[in-house]
Amino acid sequence: MSFELLSEHPFAMSKTPAALAAAGPGGGAARPVVEPLRMRMYRMGNGLRVLLLRDPSAPVLAYQTWFRVGSRHERDGKTGLAHLFEHLMFNETESLPAGEFDRMIERQGGSTNAATWVDWTYYQDDLPGSELELAVRLEAQRMSQLVVKRHQVESERGVVISERRLRVDDDVDGFMSEELFRLAFDKGHPYHWPTIGWMRDIKRLSLRDAMDFYRTFYAPNNALLVIVGDIDEAQTLSLIEKHYAGIPAQPLPDGHYQALPARPPQTTERRALFHKPVQSDKLLIGYQSPAFSDIEHVQLDFLSELLLGSHSSPIYRDLVVDREIVSSIGASVTPFRDPGLWEVAASLKRGHSAEEALALFDAHLLKVQQSGVSSDDVERTRARLLTEFYGGMRTAHGKAAQLGEFDTVAGDYRALFDAPSQIRAVTAAELQAVARKYLLPERRTLLIVRPDVKPKARAKKSAERA
Repeated sequence: MSFELLSEHPFAMSKTPAALAAAGPGGGAARPVVEPLRMRMYRMGNGLRVLLLRDPSAPVLAYQTWFRVGSRHERDGKTGLAHLFEHLMFNETESLPAGEFDRMIERQGGSTNAATWVDWTYYQDDLPGSELELAVRLEAQRMSQLVVKRHQVESERGVVISERRLRVDDDVDGFMSEELFRLAFDKGHPYHWPTIGWMRDIKRLSLRDAMDFYRTFYAPNNALLVIVGDIDEAQTLSLIEKHYAGIPAQPLPDGHYQALPARPPQTTERRALFHKPVQSDKLLIGYQSPAFSDIEHVQLDFLSELLLGSHSSPIYRDLVVDREIVSSIGASVTPFRDPGLWEVAASLKRGHSAEEALALFDAHLLKVQQSGVSSDDVERTRARLLTEFYGGMRTAHGKAAQLGEFDTVAGDYRALFDAPSQIRAVTAAELQAVARKYLLPERRTLLIVRPDVKPKARAKKSAERA
């Protein structure tokens, strides 16, 4: 089976502000942050896409398989399948007993892991560069020869049920995150349900559900291999052809790669109040936000970092450092293929209410909308974001993860190389405009958790009886 070359692109980044400042008088050339390596994207006849980047800077390799399937590709009543399969993929194959996949990787000094999210599921192997054949062979086996029988499904179902109890049912922050998305997205929207799935669905997923999911989505035409490190390109393609060529493509559901229908703008704040065994109030806010590939996503992410990303950021400094009413506060913009949320989470100190913090938070947003942000704050934020961006790709693993996510979520790995220039281009006026468009009370969902006094009362009565 021959490979079709789809594209090639230099892996060459622009220079950081620090590198530019290091240039000699007269603007002498600065050393590039990342060497001008070259990557190539291939496609096999069965639809498997392969992205190769030879990076000989260290004798290691990152081997990642990105499947374009996550919780957004499930349907209500069958939630949790994507996450269940992340667990099943480390189980038995036709050639390997359960647990042997991990042991074979670890015996060679490597490590392996996986993650499931809204838009994707990916599997990662980090190995010495000499162990390429092992990674190719093992990953091809579990793409096509996974044993999916009742015993495996029941065993991993139990693990997932325990994980859900630990991370959601018995964890206030996990509970709040789930409730935020349940309330912010209407029933039927695939962001309405959590990636781990609803407990009722996890308990009743059938063996047939699991087998159908595997046969549909764990197919070469729904996968991308990203291989970065000390590799020989010709040898790598030869090994991939040897181990993957016999895996057939599968028909995918209609509209699998299409964007979701546009949501109408939210026009009324959605709010919920809960009582939990916490020591003080907790606050979680979600504002409707743009999709990952939208330039406004870059701008809102920039504004989020400016307002809350460091100890010197205005909102963090005011609420945590100066007023000392909040013990922690942070924010992030969901990196979803379709429009998601700007999430802000805060934990109040005892004696202070969520409403008190919300009023101060709203005052900061109003100030941005009316007066904008300072040029000094913009430049400090720009430097932090660029440092974080470049730092995330120092390793083979980091490069592979960024390439895989951009290709899967933004639709093209080459969009990664636009990110530095987009960060450099952000202006104070754009930040003010994005705040005026998205950060409005009527476009948000708000959750408050207050301490539950009932357990204390019960404990007091028990002590009195004793």
